[in-house]
Amino acid sequence: MKAWVSRCALAALLAIAWIAFGQGRGRPADDPQSDVQLPNGKSQRAEILKAEREQNIKDAAQLVDLSKELQQEIEKNEAYVLSLGTIKKTDEIEKVVKRIRGRLRHY
Repeated sequence: MKAWVSRCALAALLAIAWIAFGQGRGRPADDPQSDVQLPNGKSQRAEILKAEREQNIKDAAQLVDLSKELQQEIEKNEAYVLSLGTIKKTDEIEKVVKRIRGRLRHY
């Protein structure tokens, strides 16, 4: 059980590292001329990417918190008994990971 928690925490840390260090390597625009400029003069694509990056950072922090909570719940439960709340926590972690993965696929 502890190995599973360790793998989950490792996956969360790898996701955070990938988000933090992989932001500068996004796909170039297909046609630089087609990029829409906002009224303030900034690129719409750049603003969207910036907002997605900020949301990824928030979700990664939430993922770390959820992983820690899951670890605490697993440690306090008996060896072969898991509560329904623990299983729901894993579902919530999966949803956060899917949100992050979905945004990262846009790069």
